[in-house]
Amino acid sequence: MLHRIWLGFFLLAFLAGLFQWLFQGDAEVFQRMVTAMFDMAGLTVELAIGLVGLLAFWLGVVALGEASGLVDRLGRLMSPLFTRLMPGVPAGHPAISSMTLNLSANVLGLDNAATPLGIRAMKDLQTLNPTPDTATNAQILFLVLNTSSVTLFPVTILLYRAQMGAADPASVFIPILIATSCSTLAGLLVTAWVQRIRLTDTVVLAWLAGAFALLLALVGWFATLSAEALQRQSSLLANVMILGLVVLFLLAAHRRGINVYETFVEGAKSGFQTAIDIIPFLLAMLVAVGVFRASGALDLLLDSLRGLVALTGADARWVDAMPTALMNPLSGSGARAMMIDTMNQFGVDSFQGRLAATMQGSTETTFYVLAVYFGAAGIRHARHAVACGLAADVAGITAAIVVSYWFYSI
Repeated sequence: MLHRIWLGFFLLAFLAGLFQWLFQGDAEVFQRMVTAMFDMAGLTVELAIGLVGLLAFWLGVVALGEASGLVDRLGRLMSPLFTRLMPGVPAGHPAISSMTLNLSANVLGLDNAATPLGIRAMKDLQTLNPTPDTATNAQILFLVLNTSSVTLFPVTILLYRAQMGAADPASVFIPILIATSCSTLAGLLVTAWVQRIRLTDTVVLAWLAGAFALLLALVGWFATLSAEALQRQSSLLANVMILGLVVLFLLAAHRRGINVYETFVEGAKSGFQTAIDIIPFLLAMLVAVGVFRASGALDLLLDSLRGLVALTGADARWVDAMPTALMNPLSGSGARAMMIDTMNQFGVDSFQGRLAATMQGSTETTFYVLAVYFGAAGIRHARHAVACGLAADVAGITAAIVVSYWFYSI
């Protein structure tokens, strides 16, 4: 399915370019598309180089955690849940610990930590894969949970709103939390339905109930904080968690008599090769996304959608924020640019501006994560991963629109 989507990006982009040339007189559209291809090729290398250091550092930290025995303990704690959601993963397997670390980093909004840990988890799952070029059910479920993971601290979005003069930068926090929770729940339900996972299991229900109880408690606490206090507390907690984890692994490994320096260096070595391995997959996806965006296909799609909504007589303000929603599964930086553009055009505290911020926080960059994680593991056939991931995206975007009309519409 992934190869059809990739091909579709180019075909739709080419058709959109022809339309703009022949019917709108835009003869420069093809130049923009070719320029986008070259720009994305260069960006791929820049991203890969940027990942080298992060991959090396966090894989070195994880090596310390493994040597100290803490990662193994974490895996045993989460085994009852993951062995039910992923029957193909045996209890105590290293992949369980890696997935737990990755999802925890996503929940805290630690993107820099989440990517290396996610790649590590995907590689651990790959050791259980009987057909290495095809994604297993466990790998697909992990990918969907990763791309739709609840983010408790959307600090970047709050900072952008503050920089653009929002009266209350944190006013989008609770709507984002509701929307991203819907995305995660939808991703889990759809994937469980496709893979026939029994979610009525007592252990699964207990974990889900505990997670949502914690989520409600956090919402209640955050609701009592001012915008400035919320940004300060979330940033402080995230940074303390990062540094605390590193120090904990260092001290635990040292206590067991392990040479922490050599262990870290050995673990970090694999980060360089991993960064090289993902370049072709990342290149393919980013180039396709760049051409699709430069072709004007996205603008044509929005104009058509706006026309359909106008025919029904319904409020069409939400369409103005859709560039962020449509770009989010394709490119994180592209979606941020769309969000900022919407805020700048309509106002940071307008309905459209706040909806764009909510959409930005509701979902993840599905195709980017898919290209990086599956590429690192050498997976070429994604099976139903794309469909389940996009289903979570649709749920998150829909929830963002509904909750924005609930919170912001006046």
